[in-house]
Amino acid sequence: MISTIREQQEAQERAVLSPYACLSSRSRGRMTAEEDCHLRTAFQRDRDRIIHSKTFRRLKHKTQVFLAPAGDHYRTRLTHVLEVSQIARTLAVCLRLNEYLTEAIALGHDLGHTPFGHAGEFSLNELHPKGFQHYRQSLRIVDFLENDGRGLNLTWEVRNGILKHSKGYGEILPDDTSALAATLEGQLVRVADIMAYVNHDMDDALRGGMLAGDDLPAHLRAVLGDRSSQRINAMVGDLVATTLARDDGRLHLSERMNETINELRAFLYDNVYRNYRVHNEFEKAQRIIRDLYGYFLEHEFPDNGIGACCRLRQSVQSEKEERQRHRQVCDFIAGMTDRYALALYAQIFIPKPWSVL
Repeated sequence: MISTIREQQEAQERAVLSPYACLSSRSRGRMTAEEDCHLRTAFQRDRDRIIHSKTFRRLKHKTQVFLAPAGDHYRTRLTHVLEVSQIARTLAVCLRLNEYLTEAIALGHDLGHTPFGHAGEFSLNELHPKGFQHYRQSLRIVDFLENDGRGLNLTWEVRNGILKHSKGYGEILPDDTSALAATLEGQLVRVADIMAYVNHDMDDALRGGMLAGDDLPAHLRAVLGDRSSQRINAMVGDLVATTLARDDGRLHLSERMNETINELRAFLYDNVYRNYRVHNEFEKAQRIIRDLYGYFLEHEFPDNGIGACCRLRQSVQSEKEERQRHRQVCDFIAGMTDRYALALYAQIFIPKPWSVL
């Protein structure tokens, strides 16, 4: 007998979703077992926990591509994850996959991003002895750092999707399935991520005067269209049609669309991400991260707001304490917003005029 709203939703999933979908009732569970909610499925709860986290709120002041943008309409890390979520949810509905699981992974996939976007990530990867990758930091946040050190205790499927979303400059859908999330919902987020950023970065570059509308090669415009909405629609429609036609439990793009997206990504790397204007700001941001990192290896963290952070720490006593300090500094800096990092840098390193009243 079905007695709760959650159980009704789980029954509806079993009746409606694709055989390839991940059902809420069949989750592998959480790191720490919890009593089920009588209203929400496990993946709905994960989505809600991510949205209500402090880390999620800070994404609104973290760079996507253009550092600390002053314009109101440039993308931030928060608007990026919302656009990824929208595209991924559309794909999930069309393929009859679990929309709540897809949304939770999409909203949580970039929680570990640093201030100043990939400039910050690049710097922390050089500075921390064990390296730094934003997708691993995202998992660290939901497992250990959020909720005053208790973490969010998310389901295995959401955690796996967050960890496996990143592709760098690699293949969109590689043949090696070990590089992919275990669920098709997690794989959807991987694809939606690149669909989102190649389109909104193109849009932002046009807004910033780095590109003109006819700079995109004609053969790419012939496949994708001239507007962002046309490009997204073409990509989404291709994945849905090709995946449904193959019907083999995997996601597929047509060969033509896969090559087109890769060419568009390469075009953006050559004309936007490596543009001298972006690169110059990238180097400035790296300097800020390096200086803050070195400073906080030797000094205490600020107690309340910006300032009061000039007290020297006690000397390190062991290699273990040294490793722990690096981890603490890395977590502290990775969690900063652009504006907090800039304000803290100015407080510590910029001389203040001396005045006599």
